[in-house]
Amino acid sequence: MSHQPQSLGDVYALHHDTGKRIGKSFMEDVRAPLFRNWIGTGKTILDLGGRDGTLTRHFKDGNTVVIGDIDTNAMALARQNLGVDTIEVNLNKPLPFEDQSFDVVVLAEVLEHLPYPTITFGEIQRVLKPGGILVGSIPLAYHIKDRWQVLRGRKLWVNGDPTHVQFFKYDELLAFFERYLEVDDVVSLKGGKKAEWFPKLFARDVAFRCRKAA
Repeated sequence: MSHQPQSLGDVYALHHDTGKRIGKSFMEDVRAPLFRNWIGTGKTILDLGGRDGTLTRHFKDGNTVVIGDIDTNAMALARQNLGVDTIEVNLNKPLPFEDQSFDVVVLAEVLEHLPYPTITFGEIQRVLKPGGILVGSIPLAYHIKDRWQVLRGRKLWVNGDPTHVQFFKYDELLAFFERYLEVDDVVSLKGGKKAEWFPKLFARDVAFRCRKAA
């Protein structure tokens, strides 16, 4: 009998296992140094969707890190391997933290999975300290390659992942961020030189750094 997920946590645990995603992080070689540079040290960090800590390990040294995720099996590996604190959270609900608790929130390849992103971003804004930053990345939709896929009659599954439920264009993403935070940087991660020059048309994944007003 096949496994039937009973909760959202089960869904993502199954997704990570069947996709062999444990111990792997998308474009880790590019995102890790970028995030580490943006974050710095001496910070309190909430890594939302940090899973097993594969990316977290690159910016944990010199910082105090809490991973918040719904996949408790993945977080158990983070506790064991990295010694960081973890807490089970559902990003579609209020976060179990006090106001202005963190210098940094990390949201790496997570926003595209959230059915209610306004809830999540309202909570991120709440738990960030004044002047605190949100660091993360997200695949974009409706770039040239996606438009061609749609014209061919194929589904708009960004990166072929059926758990993606949010599909942002470049301008839409920035407008969404600006409802909650100030946008400091947006860097193209995927799409080559054309994406650096013309991100609205060619960027397929971007990293972002946003800041809460001081």
